[in-house]
Amino acid sequence: MIDTQMMTQAAQAVGAIGLLGVGLGVALGVAARYLSAPVDDRAEAVAALLPGSNCAQCGFAGCKQAAAAIVEGRAAPTCCPPGGASTAQRVAELIGVRLVVDGSDATLPTVAWVEEARCIGCTRCIRKCGSDAIVGAIKQMHTVLPDACYACGLCVAECPTDAIVMKPVMPTLATWHWPKPEVKRPVAVG
Repeated sequence: MIDTQMMTQAAQAVGAIGLLGVGLGVALGVAARYLSAPVDDRAEAVAALLPGSNCAQCGFAGCKQAAAAIVEGRAAPTCCPPGGASTAQRVAELIGVRLVVDGSDATLPTVAWVEEARCIGCTRCIRKCGSDAIVGAIKQMHTVLPDACYACGLCVAECPTDAIVMKPVMPTLATWHWPKPEVKRPVAVG
């Protein structure tokens, strides 16, 4: 008799918890549908165009926060240094902003470069690199994988022998922009 009573109580407990779960699930589903905040799809599209390295060179914690700020108008499309002018141009086209890239903004993207004669293999730069772009071993020369480097400059500051320098990346068809001509102003003589 006790076994039957315990089984009944256990079945009632499982049923009550199941009904509670179903009820809360329905309530959460309704709340998610009617109380959700609108999502701007442009922010996701801008984030997809950015390098995605979350280097914080733009002043934001990561690329998604920078993308949201660009879409909201709190940041310029040119705020991403690793992306360079080509990324800024694509972002501006996506959000419908006219972007004028003058000589000051048209700097080439840079990557870290290890000067072989100066590298002592201390691995400080490897430990500081957030994108794992530096390859090497202790007491061996290191090298930088340019495709993985997002030019944060942390390795340059960490190197005790100044063996790492930032060099511009040669432009490709995707990154090249026609430079605007310099305006020569007449000089008054007199």
